Amino acid sequence: MNTQVWHGHAMKKSAVLIGCTALVLGLTGAATDAEAGSSRDLGRQVLGANDGWGSEGAGTTGGSAADAEHVYTVTTWAEFKAALAAGGDAPKIIKVKGMIDAVAQGCEAFVTDGYDLQQYLKDYDPAVYGNDKVAMGPQEDARVASAAKQNAEIKAFIPSNTTIVGVGKNSGILGGSLQVFGVSNVILRNLTIEAPLDCFPKWDPTDDDNTGNWNSEYDTVVVYGTDHVWLDHNTFTDGRYPDSERPVYFGKVFQQHDGLTDIVRGSNYVTVSWNRYENHDKNMLIGNGDGLAAIDAGKLKVTMHHNRFDGILQRSPRVRFGQVDVYNNHYVVTEEQQDDYYIFGVGISSQLYATDNSISLPPGASVGKALKKWNESPLTAENNYVNGKRTDLIAVHNAEIPSETLQSGAGWKPTLRTKVDHPKAVPGIVGYNAGAGRLR
Repeated sequence: MNTQVWHGHAMKKSAVLIGCTALVLGLTGAATDAEAGSSRDLGRQVLGANDGWGSEGAGTTGGSAADAEHVYTVTTWAEFKAALAAGGDAPKIIKVKGMIDAVAQGCEAFVTDGYDLQQYLKDYDPAVYGNDKVAMGPQEDARVASAAKQNAEIKAFIPSNTTIVGVGKNSGILGGSLQVFGVSNVILRNLTIEAPLDCFPKWDPTDDDNTGNWNSEYDTVVVYGTDHVWLDHNTFTDGRYPDSERPVYFGKVFQQHDGLTDIVRGSNYVTVSWNRYENHDKNMLIGNGDGLAAIDAGKLKVTMHHNRFDGILQRSPRVRFGQVDVYNNHYVVTEEQQDDYYIFGVGISSQLYATDNSISLPPGASVGKALKKWNESPLTAENNYVNGKRTDLIAVHNAEIPSETLQSGAGWKPTLRTKVDHPKAVPGIVGYNAGAGRLR
């Protein structure tokens, strides 16, 4: 057994390595059964047949075929990035042990070229700078340079034929942005991932009808130009930095988070199953531009099932172009969010098929706001339950918001589905089984 264990310090000795050649990068060793635990089995598991769009064709197998030379256990961000870079596109399994921090040194480590937030606020105060031009000048230049330094550090690019799994119940990544970018065949499972915090949001005075807004970078997981992806039993959260605790400058929230899971730019054949999305604003964007038909038309085929969205505000998902199958998810909207929330965003040429979901709303919340119309795109929304009662979401939306009348009928019917549970049972089933640490 030559499984690698990277600990960022001296190589761990093990009897099983006697007579074996040490492996790459000088940070190698053998995983004990206790270290590998159930994650070894998770790393070898593949997406099941007919389990959503990710099972199309040859399916999604990730790094399940990895030999012993390409199995790694990592405990630091540097080790994680090194494991990703090792071995090219050969199948690999990376086991994340414990919570590893992509920004352990804090935002101060990225500050460069004289950037100072207080000076930035003085320079671009609308009372001084106005709202008729974008931010320019020394502080904006310094912000851009500092942001570039953070960008290089916190993004991790995942190669083809890779499986990344958390070891045990409390493993994952804090503040890193996982880039599934222009590759194929990737699996992420059993990870708790805290959304990256943008240390240097940009103030755009001209945004939001010339009232200005703060704009942030860094999606937690971005699937970009990639096919065959399985995201399963993960927990996505703002964690230590909820939006509710962000400061307000110029009358606008100092927005430091972007999306939790964005699937964009011609990505295809993705299954998102048994995950938890917690207390976040922008959850999932499928397709990120109305003018991208040449890239996205006929693609962006995504299945979402048995996920729990708890304390959500919008984009769960927002869809452009794709045939997106959404079933057996549980959506929980809080009292604080009820005025601004929406769940299903209907965008240009989208073909959303949303059935058999459960929605929990606080008393007095508008049911019609569960749907949001951005473009004229028919959808199917059948057998969904709101607060335990079967509800025709389209009919209620059209009655409550006649200015956004939606048409029924997505024009296709999913065939790649696992067992469909009754929507009344979904809150219990998903609540018990979804998220990191719940695989049994």
